[in-house]
Amino acid sequence: MQHSHDYLIIGAGMAGEAAAQALRGAAANATIAMLGAEADPPYDRPPLSKALWKDGREDAIWRALDKARAEVTLQRNAVKIERAAHTVTDDVGDTWRYGKLLIATGGAPRRLPFGGDDFIYYRTVGDYRRLRAAAKPGQHFAVIGGGFIGSEIAAALATNDCRVTMLFPEDGICARAYPRALADAVTAYYRAQGVDVRTGMTATGGSAQALTLSDGSTLKVDGVVAGLGIIPNVQLARDAGLEVDNGIVVNAHLQTSDPDIYAAGDVAAFPAPVLGRRLRVEHADAANTMGARAGKCMAGEDAPYNELPFFYSDLFDLGYEAVGILDARLETVEQWVTPFREGVVYYLDGSRVRGVLLWNTWDQVAAARKLIAEPGPFDATSVLGRLPAAG
Repeated sequence: MQHSHDYLIIGAGMAGEAAAQALRGAAANATIAMLGAEADPPYDRPPLSKALWKDGREDAIWRALDKARAEVTLQRNAVKIERAAHTVTDDVGDTWRYGKLLIATGGAPRRLPFGGDDFIYYRTVGDYRRLRAAAKPGQHFAVIGGGFIGSEIAAALATNDCRVTMLFPEDGICARAYPRALADAVTAYYRAQGVDVRTGMTATGGSAQALTLSDGSTLKVDGVVAGLGIIPNVQLARDAGLEVDNGIVVNAHLQTSDPDIYAAGDVAAFPAPVLGRRLRVEHADAANTMGARAGKCMAGEDAPYNELPFFYSDLFDLGYEAVGILDARLETVEQWVTPFREGVVYYLDGSRVRGVLLWNTWDQVAAARKLIAEPGPFDATSVLGRLPAAG
């Protein structure tokens, strides 16, 4: 079957949905089509490891895609882009002709070489449903990974009266992002909440009932959840000859190396002039804002993506928002109202602020962005107090 549309979006996630809405707002009479790999229509992803474990209201996560009046085809994967012909072929053999194309294919979870599909690689609403159904009080889960997703899932399961053992190779929870003292404090806090945190420990084999650990011991569990990050889905773009470098390379207007093809969301590597580098960010704010800007740009508007995305997390009764680069290898300056409970952490590199962690400190994202944009110079003394440590 052949289809023809003014705009085609590959990917039915947050970025794709935001782009469809923006396209409809900018081009009222245009034809818009969307191909989605999942069985479910677009939804908000953050609640999968946050709000849904508190209120269970799955009805609140769905995006209002009907307002975009797009033709949506689910459980369909694009397999080939013919740039000269302006066509996309999908995995059932249909051909989709486009005027402008958006690639918003997201990423696939990193997987372990053992365990197969018995492990839950936490990414989709389907993964949430599967884990939620299994998460009965008293059930014992191994959470592999101590980063962003692993820490949230461990907290969610423990809050729902499950036994949790965390396994990761670093010295503390989120140790790659937090300064050492904060990582140590968060790790101790998790242990106080009843989570068995095993730092410096990895799984080397086993199944969803019994893992073999790097110290040679065996951990018996009722299920395994892995949060190991994602690999951006760039193969479609690479096969089409688009420039790829840790993501699909785009300019400020989210155009790829082909001016009629755009990219947004987890898969896009975009310029961040205030940081002097290109970024690829796997968070909701980036997906929403980038998708909306891509839609406007595809419709001919001048709507560059020119801001730093922020992200946030909930960890038991701790929470934070963050902007820029959170890398524990940078110089970190800590400004606490209450140590490890409320404060601000600044990340410095080359006399510039490159990132800000707002720990239980709210409504300061805009101020953090402004601070990162300032040329400085800053050092450990002059940066203190630039942002209020409570908000």
